[in-house]
Amino acid sequence: MARSKAPAKKQQKRGIDFKKIKRKIGRKLPPPKNTTNTEIKSKAIVLPEQSVASEKAGLAVNKKGLTLKELLQQTSHYNPKVRKDALLGMKDLFLRYPEELRLHKYAVVEKLRERIGDDDRLVRDTLYQLFKSVILPGCKEDNQELLISLMMAYIFNAMTHLAIDVRLMAFKFLELAIQYHPPSFFLNAEKILQSFEDILRRNQFFLEDKGKLKTALAGLELCLSLLPCNKREAGSCEKDGAGQGILHAFEPDVPAKSAGCSIIIPKLKDLVPFLVNCFQDFIPEVQTGSLLNTQSFDCMLSILNSINLAVKFFFYMIDEGKLESQPSQGGHGVTMCDTISVTLVKKFLQVLFPLNMRNQLSEKDDVKYFVLNTVMTEIFLHLSKWICPPPVLFEKVLEFLEDSLLGKVCNDMLSGKAVWEKHLISLLPFVPKLVSQVAVDWKSRLLQAFSEAFKDCNPVSPLKLACISVLEELLVPRQDMLYLDPSIPEILDFQITWIRELPVLLILLDDKNPYYSQVVLHLLLHLGQRALVNSSFAWEYDNMQLSLQEFFGISQDDGNVLYGPFLRLPRDSQELSLSCLCYISNMGPPLLKSIAYCCLCPDLEQYVLFRIIEVLNSAYKSGHIQIVDHISFLITLLSRFRVFPENIVPVRESDVNISNRGTFKSLSRIVCSFLSQMGDNTLVLQMLEKIILDQMSQNPPLDNVCAMLRTLITLDSKTTIISQRAFISLGNILPRYLIDVVQCIVEDDKKTTVSISSSSCRYYLIPCFVLFDKSHKLLNLVLNTLGSWITESSLLHVTGDLTHYATDTSSMVDAVVFLLQLMHMDDKICQIISSFKAEIDYIMEGIRLLQSSEEISMTIEEKHKVQCALGRLQNVINTLHTEMQSV
Repeated sequence: MARSKAPAKKQQKRGIDFKKIKRKIGRKLPPPKNTTNTEIKSKAIVLPEQSVASEKAGLAVNKKGLTLKELLQQTSHYNPKVRKDALLGMKDLFLRYPEELRLHKYAVVEKLRERIGDDDRLVRDTLYQLFKSVILPGCKEDNQELLISLMMAYIFNAMTHLAIDVRLMAFKFLELAIQYHPPSFFLNAEKILQSFEDILRRNQFFLEDKGKLKTALAGLELCLSLLPCNKREAGSCEKDGAGQGILHAFEPDVPAKSAGCSIIIPKLKDLVPFLVNCFQDFIPEVQTGSLLNTQSFDCMLSILNSINLAVKFFFYMIDEGKLESQPSQGGHGVTMCDTISVTLVKKFLQVLFPLNMRNQLSEKDDVKYFVLNTVMTEIFLHLSKWICPPPVLFEKVLEFLEDSLLGKVCNDMLSGKAVWEKHLISLLPFVPKLVSQVAVDWKSRLLQAFSEAFKDCNPVSPLKLACISVLEELLVPRQDMLYLDPSIPEILDFQITWIRELPVLLILLDDKNPYYSQVVLHLLLHLGQRALVNSSFAWEYDNMQLSLQEFFGISQDDGNVLYGPFLRLPRDSQELSLSCLCYISNMGPPLLKSIAYCCLCPDLEQYVLFRIIEVLNSAYKSGHIQIVDHISFLITLLSRFRVFPENIVPVRESDVNISNRGTFKSLSRIVCSFLSQMGDNTLVLQMLEKIILDQMSQNPPLDNVCAMLRTLITLDSKTTIISQRAFISLGNILPRYLIDVVQCIVEDDKKTTVSISSSSCRYYLIPCFVLFDKSHKLLNLVLNTLGSWITESSLLHVTGDLTHYATDTSSMVDAVVFLLQLMHMDDKICQIISSFKAEIDYIMEGIRLLQSSEEISMTIEEKHKVQCALGRLQNVINTLHTEMQSV
């Protein structure tokens, strides 16, 4: 039987102590009822002076709001990114506020120098750019010595860093420091050269990364370029490098005085072999036939330049006698230089020169190898001064020099011409001494190659200047050293060719490059000085005047003058040009004509005009100009000089912008003075009388006629020596001249008071009065001519042809009467014309006939002018009659 279920027990109800409350999710629990409220309520107290932003108010901050103090602190942060950002922030700050750098430059450099040896590459690069672009340029006008001295100790410390990148970066900082303060090299020369030697010992490490080696070599080349290598730089490294004392409270980080050049010599002696070894390590790359990459080329060029600078410094010290005076320093002197010379020649140049590739060179590599071989050639030529070079090597050098002068070494002349000109300059100074040492065949080859280079190069290029300098040594001996003997016909042919090129070059240069023109003129001046003792040069120098015509000015087919460069060159170059003229032994009319064109140009300065006349007069006194040519030149100036304004008006002659009449008056006085000094005035007057009369008969302007008349009376110092020919010519010239003068000048003077004492009137009339005083017949002729002009029926035609300013009958009559009035006012002429009563009556009768003439029609105004003139003339006649009766 199935077991029955037990009855379920009835559950007993129990009391609930803690009732669980079901709550919805997300509902905030209410605080317990027995919770104590701990909230504290208070009002905020705002203190503006405690705000960070308010602390920086008025301070210089960068774009991130950081001050200089904060940025300097961040440069020592352990995080390299923070250090780099701090440096960038300082750059931004200094660009925004340059005054911050000027005020705190020493503190900034003292703090930033710690980062020169920073372990992070980006930090070092950023610091280098900060110094290069902001700090050092911004402090350029301040004490650079102190700034650089603060950096040097840390630069040397970085040069001994274990990390090679840090050491190389230190060389970049060194290069930057020397650029801004070159004496710092001489202050620390021993340490610097030792550091370069240490880095070059590890050149094998750099062959794989030539960019790192290039960094060190560039710094070395810069340092060695500061060494003196010629006499003009003498003493540049012997001065104390410390200069003035250190200011403020900073202590110097460098020795107080430079050790001078003496400590550099043994260090360079040790450094040169390392440079040679370093260069030789690149030779396998060249010999493999591969193209020469840019980094390898730059390294090789820097090495060769450094060797070249060291060699030049060695021999400079020998020339100055400073090596021989130091036997106590290891015996390095001439013996040391001999050792270096033999090492460089036999172990370096003899083995490697000339550098080339086994296969065909590309155009770019052709130029690169030319540059390298040029520096090697320069090294050899320096060394050849002290040792006897191997003949085979010497032959190679001569061949390379010849090919370089002819431009054969660069296949791509379009891109390589600039490089060719730049590097050929360094070889040209050796040409004069080489041609004096080599055999006859090489002498001719080198001179021919040099002549081709001189002709082909650009007239305004540095190469042309270098060629001119070489020409001066080849043509004009210095210090009793004669490189070429002109007595040898072949040598003389080259010299004549060079001399003929100089005037052509002078004209090509024009006025665009005054310095180049001045160099050529200096050479011409030296040639002229040497021509005094060399008959061959004298002949060629005289022939050069034909080419110099274009330099001054020439007349074109249309009659206009084409002025040469002389007119536009600076005054010092014009002085040189005139000095060159003094050495032409026989100056001909063509050149004098060209010079006269310049003198007549209105743009020529007054000083230069007078200087030209002075130089030519000196040349005449020295016998270099014929008297006839010199007289023609002077009279040409008087007759062709154009005075402005042409009409004679009262102007300030000192104001050259208004009138050059004052200049012409001074010119005429100078010419008269020179003519009177030529000798016997009678003979001189006989020579120039016809020339002056011919010029005056062409009816030139008044000022020119006046100047020539003054020349006549200056030479006609005796009672009268005027010839019959002159008498007739003056009888035709003076009436026209006097009427124009009176019409032009007295017309202005009569508005106040007509007086012979007025300066303008007196200047133009006195020459005529002097002639009348000496020749009464001439005055009689002039008065008769004036009377005939009035009475003749062709008066209108005469006035139009023979006078400039009397354009009508009434003006002619008025001018004649005023002329008679002026003559009457002059004491001497008044006494003379009193005896010419018939001639004056003839003039009055002509005026009366003119009044009654029906053939000539005049306006009422013109008739009134004639009537007034007649009245004034009547007063003159009455006065003369009274004076004669009183006598």
